[in-house]
Amino acid sequence: MKDSVYDIAILGGGINGTGIARDASGRGLSVFLCEQNDLASGTSSASTKLIHGGLRYLEYYEFRLVREALREREILLRAAPHIIWPLRFILPHHRGLRPSWLIRLGLFLYDHISGREQLPGTSTINLEDDEAGKNLKGNYTKGFEYSDCWVMDSRLVVLNAMDAAARGASINTQTKCLGAQRHDGLWHVLVQKIDGKEYTIKAKTLINATGPWLDTMLTHISHKRTNEHIRMVKGSHIIVSQLFTHKKAYIFQNRDGRIIFAIPYENDFTLIGTTDVDFQGSPDTATISEEEINYLCTAANEYFTTQITSQDIIHTFSGIRPLFDDGKSEAKAATRDYTLKIDVDSGKAPLLSIYGGKITTYRKLAESVLEKIGPYLPGIGKKWTENAHFPGGDFSPENFDDEVLRLQKECNSLTPKLARRLLRTYGSIAFTLCKPLQNKRDFGQHFGHELYEFEVRYLLQNEWAITQDDILLRRTNMGLYFSEKEKTTLELWLNKELL
Repeated sequence: MKDSVYDIAILGGGINGTGIARDASGRGLSVFLCEQNDLASGTSSASTKLIHGGLRYLEYYEFRLVREALREREILLRAAPHIIWPLRFILPHHRGLRPSWLIRLGLFLYDHISGREQLPGTSTINLEDDEAGKNLKGNYTKGFEYSDCWVMDSRLVVLNAMDAAARGASINTQTKCLGAQRHDGLWHVLVQKIDGKEYTIKAKTLINATGPWLDTMLTHISHKRTNEHIRMVKGSHIIVSQLFTHKKAYIFQNRDGRIIFAIPYENDFTLIGTTDVDFQGSPDTATISEEEINYLCTAANEYFTTQITSQDIIHTFSGIRPLFDDGKSEAKAATRDYTLKIDVDSGKAPLLSIYGGKITTYRKLAESVLEKIGPYLPGIGKKWTENAHFPGGDFSPENFDDEVLRLQKECNSLTPKLARRLLRTYGSIAFTLCKPLQNKRDFGQHFGHELYEFEVRYLLQNEWAITQDDILLRRTNMGLYFSEKEKTTLELWLNKELL
């Protein structure tokens, strides 16, 4: 369709870009999306892996944001029960910080500010008796327990892209936007493939969903100059060996007023984060600092009996939150809400730029984007994503264990562990994926830790995967288990296949 005119061209293959592509293509619009690297290769794969209302945002009076996020939590849980699931959080009471009455008030609002349907409400717990108290220091005797959800963040991005492509969108990874100019009421967008080939597409509207690269991207796009900018705030996480064996997560209060999470991760690890640090420079260079490592270790050590140091860290990751620069002095106080700015030339060829946003509210953001550009696209269809499931998500959350057993029964060569991982990763698509597997020989080459050739081929053919990082970090979350030698073996196989 290179010679045709798209309704929408989207720059950026993160959660916002792919979410808009899915929504728009489902309304009958033609969509072109380009991403300079892999899907979810930036901020969208560096989150704390939570679909949540944002309990701490209540302290900043962001009631609309929290209400919207809590409502979206319910919608997304129904739509993708394979990659999103309920998680209970333990908030130990810390004397001298937020008083109990204030925490109870906040949790009461959290339970009732929006329509909670699927998740249990808040309760007060005795940490001297509860299993969640066994790993905590003895001075923490009282706590609160509430609900939020876990998400495989990068897979949520991929599922949006898959659904968009199934509805006609053109999803182009490893494709960089070199610039965009308005001509005769249309956008002419010059892009470059990874092999160096360049071509131009035309579109009626242009959406800048490049996240941390938004300001930089605007320098390559013809638009009216403004004083609006993003505020880049770095959030870093550390991963250590499992600090507790139960399935609940923790939310800890820090003396500086911030909070951190300690979350069970991939069965064998604990994820701890996040920080809030203003960042300058290229988002590509964002890495955790020694100060951030010390901050997270100190915060965790304030609560856990098992003390950790930098030597215990197995992996770290950092991402840049592209927040709207609202002038707040502290990074932690900058709004997490999204802001949409539109620039139009003589009533045609709108440019819409997206500042901020949370992974939890991306679907609502996509609806807001289409509402803003709708007047420039006659015949745009109605909203539809609220009651639609994602690819592989066509089963009830409470039936997950039954689906695992059914998958094992239909493909008895799968181990219970592999069957569970495949269903957790692909949902009902796992049945199609495993249907050709009559015996172990059909699995193909084994790359390690029950990652086989049949699964890798599926990812190459259906999910835009190219490199071992695409597969291990953003499609399967198995990177923590792979040795450097095993990663190299996989990379060599990929290079041979993609020649």
